[in-house]
Amino acid sequence: MRNIILLVILLSALPLQAQQTFTIDRGETNLWQDFTYDMGNVFQGVGFAYSRPLYWDGGDALIAGGVAATTLGIFVIDDDINREFRSHRDEIPSILLDYGNYAGAPQNNYGLTGAIYLTGLFTRNEKLRRTGVLLISSATATGFFQQLTKSATGRARPSGGFGKNHFKPFGGESVYRSFPSGHAVLTFTNAHVIAKQFDNAWVKAGIYAVGVVPGLSRIYDNQHWASDVFLSWALSYFMVEAIDLYLDRKYEQKYNDDRTMKTSLDLNFSLTSIGVSYSF
Repeated sequence: MRNIILLVILLSALPLQAQQTFTIDRGETNLWQDFTYDMGNVFQGVGFAYSRPLYWDGGDALIAGGVAATTLGIFVIDDDINREFRSHRDEIPSILLDYGNYAGAPQNNYGLTGAIYLTGLFTRNEKLRRTGVLLISSATATGFFQQLTKSATGRARPSGGFGKNHFKPFGGESVYRSFPSGHAVLTFTNAHVIAKQFDNAWVKAGIYAVGVVPGLSRIYDNQHWASDVFLSWALSYFMVEAIDLYLDRKYEQKYNDDRTMKTSLDLNFSLTSIGVSYSF
């Protein structure tokens, strides 16, 4: 049963490749129009990411299987990894552990993403606006999903002393909210979005290194298992990719001009309407 839960959670986050791109020519717009357009795209992006399993192909299934197999492999040695991390906790600078807890807090995360978006909005910088939309929608999609998953699986935290195999679905208490890691989800989501802004491999590596610190710190603090953190990173990556794919056709500024879009049926949300559209 636990294996099935892990697989279902993973599969819900996989994006598709695409075949054709298009964007909407919006002409001249004012600040309020930009804001309402962007907020509509936040909700549309979340809906798009959640709908991706409806359009999987064989390649997507192969990726899902690979990540699921890796997660289950880490699950097998979770106890060993936990013991190793805990044995070296005193060697880790406290500033790194403190940063991990601070950066992964939802209020701090949305403070950062909101500041980036508002800067782009008020400076009329579309690339920065799009980055802010991607940050906010990705954090919303991954944040909601991980909260639901935590409650549904009810995996006990290492600090609870129950072991890696203890699950209490809808247990309610904090000790039964280990899987996945909210800190790892939010911070790696931010890292992946920000890394997209750069072509230099060393810069990207540095950003990702900062992004994995909170997840690792949660293992050192005995709050999450390594398999929780790994799948959190995978969830973040695929959610960002799916939403970025959607935003490619909503903004002239793109990070992935070589990507194309596949025919799909999409949910559409805005501040004044809800609907469905078919893209080809």
